[in-house]
Amino acid sequence: MKPRSPRLAVRAVILDDERRLLVVNAYPDGLSDLWAVPGGGVHAGASLPDNLAREVLEETGLPIAVGEPCLVNEFHDPASGFHQVDIYFRCRALGPMPDRWTDPEGVVTERRFVSRADLGRLRHKPDSLEAVAWGEGVLYLEEIADAPPP
Repeated sequence: MKPRSPRLAVRAVILDDERRLLVVNAYPDGLSDLWAVPGGGVHAGASLPDNLAREVLEETGLPIAVGEPCLVNEFHDPASGFHQVDIYFRCRALGPMPDRWTDPEGVVTERRFVSRADLGRLRHKPDSLEAVAWGEGVLYLEEIADAPPP
């Protein structure tokens, strides 16, 4: 398959005062058990922090302040040609998460704060999320789906 240009996305690593990480379900109507931190595709003409603040507000109802980058994660699937680069930022909530909220795009239907132990029991991506969220370094990762053995 002919490779396509990579999709650029931004993601928010948000820890609350109790040191729990904000995660969202990754598929509409909860059709998957995969969890990730909130974020999404970048719109041209807006900065990465502005894109991230918009995405987090849409996906969680939570206003945020965007801080420093903490992870670049690259995923590509040679079979489909899909290639995405995610830039993760440390962020801070600017208020409480509203009890009532709806993602306008209908993708995220559940969001919650989880402890480090809870995250370890959830299927989540990227695999390095736990280390990144709890401050164990800035990382670059490349994940290749169905890569042939070396």
